[in-house]
Amino acid sequence: MAAAEAETGLLTLESLPTDPLLLILSFVDYRDLINCCYVSRRLSQLSTHDPLWRRHCKKYWLISEEEKARKNQCWKSLFIDTYTDVGRYIDHYAAIKKAWDDLKKYLEPRCPRMVLSLKEGAREEDLDAVEAQIGCKLPDDYRCSYRIHNGQKLVVPGLLGSMALSNHYRSEDLLDVDTAAGGFQQRQGLKYCLPLTFCIHTGLSQYIAVEAAEGRNKNEVFYQCPDQMARNPAAIDMFIIGATFTDWFTSYVNNVVSGGFPIIRDQIFRYIHDPECVATTGDITVSVSTSFLPELSSVHPPHYFFTYRIRIEMSRDALPEKACQLDSRYWRITNAKGDVEEVQGPGVVGVFSNVYVSWSGEFPIISPGRIYEYTSCTTFSTTSGYMEGYYTFHFLYFKDKVFNVAIPRFHMACPTFRVSIARLEMGPDEYEEMEEEAEEEEEENDDDSADMDESDESDDDENESDEGEGEERRRRVFDVPIRRRRCSRLF
Repeated sequence: MAAAEAETGLLTLESLPTDPLLLILSFVDYRDLINCCYVSRRLSQLSTHDPLWRRHCKKYWLISEEEKARKNQCWKSLFIDTYTDVGRYIDHYAAIKKAWDDLKKYLEPRCPRMVLSLKEGAREEDLDAVEAQIGCKLPDDYRCSYRIHNGQKLVVPGLLGSMALSNHYRSEDLLDVDTAAGGFQQRQGLKYCLPLTFCIHTGLSQYIAVEAAEGRNKNEVFYQCPDQMARNPAAIDMFIIGATFTDWFTSYVNNVVSGGFPIIRDQIFRYIHDPECVATTGDITVSVSTSFLPELSSVHPPHYFFTYRIRIEMSRDALPEKACQLDSRYWRITNAKGDVEEVQGPGVVGVFSNVYVSWSGEFPIISPGRIYEYTSCTTFSTTSGYMEGYYTFHFLYFKDKVFNVAIPRFHMACPTFRVSIARLEMGPDEYEEMEEEAEEEEEENDDDSADMDESDESDDDENESDEGEGEERRRRVFDVPIRRRRCSRLF
């Protein structure tokens, strides 16, 4: 044959050297590599070259050298076995598996109980049974994740983050697929929605839309937000958290493993920190992270609730005589319309070190190397706003010498939301009627409050004074301006 090729001057596949062919095949996708088996005997032999499958095992299944050695299989066998098991998820598996591996690696030394609460992966037949139960197909990336871990046990703290305020605590568990199926929604307003998480304290859940319905896009992940001004229980607005399950889960994991979400007492707190949101005055640095609380917010009426975490730190290199104590705070709060509220008062108020709440103010002492942190919150009638201000300190060794420490401007914005289709379908007469009812309710509340004030004044002026101070104290705990009568106009 070689002689015939030499006479004709033709170069055939059989005569090509092996190394260049293997180099070419190393750039071929696994599908084409398999198809090579059916082209010719030579390509069939070359396509079984085990190192060619190493790249595909690492790319699609994240199989390490250690795992290969432990299983004592060749790369091609590993690829085929894994494909047989989870091949339908090949487009999602690497991203989901990496997220799970990164999350567990990060949490094991920090939140071991949380990692121990994870369940083993579900079987294909279990997921098929759930689809039959709910009458809808589950997204492939959702199924892929649940093949790796079937949610977690209903424990505290939950894997999907916590939040703690004075009288409010949230911790979201990742539901296993059977529990999620039990909460699958067929009612109007949440039709074809499957819960992903659940908080045993608040009843809050994040949902995924397994079908496009009621204005939702298929596979969107969201927090439900009932329309408090509509009489129709199907009027449920949505705060959109992710376009797909993969988008939702991987973005959350990235925030955790990058240190974006702080871990405090074995819990993940979902605060977002802007690296530029830092201000240094002398030896003292103030940084801020923020979080939006959908369970305490509403689109109708517009009421958006945010919490923020303040970190005050004095440099280790500061001189001992620079030790100081915080006396007071000043806030300038601006909403998206440019309306400004100013709040000032003694000390700082909020949740300190996530242990207790101070209603009368805290006056922390800051010394070289010491860090002081606290959590507080505010509300806006607009979807976004920002805060800035300063703290006033005095030196411990020179008590008559005071100075201000800048608090950097930090912005807060709620996630993208979608208004309920039930509201959009309302006619102008219904809008007008709802507005009138809302105004009447506001007036009734105002009259009740006025009657109560008159009664208190006639009975006991001192009680009225105490009540006013209590209201002011409650308002100042979270640095929330006194709320004016809410506008009943629909936005």
